[in-house]
Amino acid sequence: MNLEWIPASGFHLRKAGVQFDAVRVDGDEGRRLAHFMEAITGGEPGPVVTEANGRRAVYFLVPAGSTAHKAWPAGATALNATVGRISYVPIPALCGRTWPLAWYFPPAAPDRFVHTLMLLNAACALLC
Repeated sequence: MNLEWIPASGFHLRKAGVQFDAVRVDGDEGRRLAHFMEAITGGEPGPVVTEANGRRAVYFLVPAGSTAHKAWPAGATALNATVGRISYVPIPALCGRTWPLAWYFPPAAPDRFVHTLMLLNAACALLC
């Protein structure tokens, strides 16, 4: 699988809104949301990145342009490229040394992302 936005080693910051947008949920709430998404999608929610230090963020990668103009609950931060805003998302390599980042769920196909509306509903159910 050739995904040009995934680095060959380590990790890189990728501009949101180009290949994907992202939704960040920090700490245990992010991990609970990832588990919930896994359960409601039959084990394949789409690409999800976790961070082991700092905020212990969980990044859900969704289709580019799909996070804008949606009412995300408190605790969920949309990362996109809307007017006057630029966001970057840390993306680890698929293998090797990527600490503090890791794939919680690696990408399964080039055009396969987390379903935005399903994520929004799940986030509202868990965070509201």
